[in-house]
Amino acid sequence: MTKFITSRYFAATPSTLFNAIKDQACLATWWGPKGFSNRIDVFEFYPGGRWVFDMVGPDGTTYPNEALFSDIETDRKVVIQHTCHPHFELSITLVPKGEGTFLWWKQTFADPVVAQAMQAIVEPANEQNLDRLGQALGLNPAPG
Repeated sequence: MTKFITSRYFAATPSTLFNAIKDQACLATWWGPKGFSNRIDVFEFYPGGRWVFDMVGPDGTTYPNEALFSDIETDRKVVIQHTCHPHFELSITLVPKGEGTFLWWKQTFADPVVAQAMQAIVEPANEQNLDRLGQALGLNPAPG
């Protein structure tokens, strides 16, 4: 297994960050790397629920995605199983710290060959995801 871990401190409550994940309209504004947009077809935000969406790149290329929400703990954690290629698990954990929240973004690939092929994309994209989350919430996050 190969893991890519990104963390970020946000000057926001765990509830604020959790709501930015569970609110389909808000999620669509920040999910994905810089320049991407989202078209969400199915969004069943409960354990076992499906998430089917297209990410649209800056050049107009459409990237179909399918996932399952495998674990959800209100204001604490969301675990997503990406069920189409590339297969991975994404665990987003929210940890209160002072007046804000540390967000841990852990992406785990079972296949090390896939992970190696994706590394140059995944590492900057995960940082950009968190940048966009902070922008969507009007926050100025600091790298963690």
